[in-house]
Amino acid sequence: MAPYINIMARPSSTTLTSKPRPASSKLGPSTLGSGAARRGRRKAPPPIWLIFAAVASAALLAVAHGFETFGHLPPCELCLHQREGYWIALAVALVGLAASRVWRGAPRAFALLLGLIFLGEAALAAYHAGVEWHWWPGPASCTGGHGVVKPSDMLALLKGVRITVVQCDQAAWRFLGLSMAGWNALVALALALASLLVAATSGTRGLRPTS
Repeated sequence: MAPYINIMARPSSTTLTSKPRPASSKLGPSTLGSGAARRGRRKAPPPIWLIFAAVASAALLAVAHGFETFGHLPPCELCLHQREGYWIALAVALVGLAASRVWRGAPRAFALLLGLIFLGEAALAAYHAGVEWHWWPGPASCTGGHGVVKPSDMLALLKGVRITVVQCDQAAWRFLGLSMAGWNALVALALALASLLVAATSGTRGLRPTS
């Protein structure tokens, strides 16, 4: 006789199997946080003004060296100081471009710094233009005063080398009534105002390091 099997006592698989819950369409705080973090890690827009300031500074330096090399117009002492301002602005703009990769507030901060540098450049150029117009005296070393004689100059004189001091109060070139110092004052002032405007309108969002 076959063994008796109690089929009724065996639980049904359909009874024990639970229906899967539908996935909730609501996003939890962790999901929202991760989305915000991903958005925060997105690259900031390129700092256009820092690029423009670097290109403008390099172009103005190229123009100055072009006048000296091809136009045979040697710079005076004040001209050389004005070139230093653009070298500083070029270096600051390049550092700002590098800093923009890790600090979202770098474009605004470096635009403000460039505005101050260009403002100082405009003041120096305006002072030089005033010296050329004889509105005020210039440095004694390049305006016919009693300058300081360097030991290297004395050695050059002993060797028979003729030393020519380029006068700061004599404009070597003019266009529309303005010398190179006068045009430089206008260009530097425009760059300063544009830099300060960029810094003022950039807002305060993103003044934190990028994650």
